[in-house]
Amino acid sequence: MQFIEMTGRTLLRVISPEELHPEELKKAGVTNDSVLRVNLQGDIELRKRSGWEILGGLLGDYDHRVKRETGLDWA
Repeated sequence: MQFIEMTGRTLLRVISPEELHPEELKKAGVTNDSVLRVNLQGDIELRKRSGWEILGGLLGDYDHRVKRETGLDWA
C-alpha cells in the first residue's frame, strides 16, 4: 500500500472543514509533531508506540492537497 507521511502540523493544513475537526485530532492524540500517514484511499493513520491507529479519512480532492502541502508523492 502506498502512503504519504506528514506531521500533525501539515495535516491541519490539509484537512477541510467537512473532514476531521482539529479538536477531534487533538483528542485522538495528534500534536504538531505527531507522525501521520495518509494512504491512497484517504485513510489517516497516527503513529503510536506499537503501530498505526486509523483516525478517519480525507474526502474529495485530497490527493492534490496532500501532495501540494508535503511536496511528496505516493510511496
